[in-house]
Amino acid sequence: MALSLDIITLGVPQVEAARAFYTSAFSSTATPTATAGDRTAGLDLHGTGQLALHQIDALATDSGTDPATSGFRGHVLSSIVSRPAEVKALLDAATAHGATVVKPAKKEFFGEFSAVCRTPDGVVWKLAAAAKKDTGLVPGPPKPTETALYLGVASPNVSKEFYEALGMSVDRDYGDKFIDFTIAEGVCRLGLLTRKALAKDAGVDERGDGFSALVLTHTAASRDDVDALLAAAGSAGGRITGAAARSEQGEYAGQFTDPDGNRWRITTHA
Repeated sequence: MALSLDIITLGVPQVEAARAFYTSAFSSTATPTATAGDRTAGLDLHGTGQLALHQIDALATDSGTDPATSGFRGHVLSSIVSRPAEVKALLDAATAHGATVVKPAKKEFFGEFSAVCRTPDGVVWKLAAAAKKDTGLVPGPPKPTETALYLGVASPNVSKEFYEALGMSVDRDYGDKFIDFTIAEGVCRLGLLTRKALAKDAGVDERGDGFSALVLTHTAASRDDVDALLAAAGSAGGRITGAAARSEQGEYAGQFTDPDGNRWRITTHA
């Protein structure tokens, strides 16, 4: 039993418009995710995880909260590509399809080459290069080597202990400055910073409140694993917001929030 970030669900005003943005700007492809009319769309992030787009009012209702949201939502998604030229190409594609530039593509103080943009739906994305220099031309649409989600939390050390209790293994640990977890093929990386540090890194104002428009999903191997992860979350300081139950579609799922209120859904079709 170990938690992994299999699907990142974003609440968006118009699912079809958001789907068109991601398929055009990020060259994402559709997944066989079950849809509820025009309320949900699934996208594959080139084998580095999955993105689900859900109508924001419906996502808030499913999460038992008000859909109102303003300012910084407390999280940043990141697409890591191989070279600086791919960061530029991704940023150009995103802005051509309606994103706005928050930080232009450039080499940062510590040598990282990155850019930050905000999608038409208000999601903040950091685009970063794994290498500091270009080698050759960009062969077609850039494809990420990794997709990450960074959460702004009260204390990365405290959050680390919570996620370790759910079976996650730390990769890089810089105390309350930055912590992330190891990943397996096909899933997204999870990282932790303080909210203030995350906002500063992204170049946005840290102020914001309301619905985060974000739900994180782990697909478990069995009902027993769903139950075990929910129990571990409750014991480690999380809050169970939805007891595990079988849906009409045959899915067995439950929900919890971590100590900072980030919403998780644990599900299985087994």
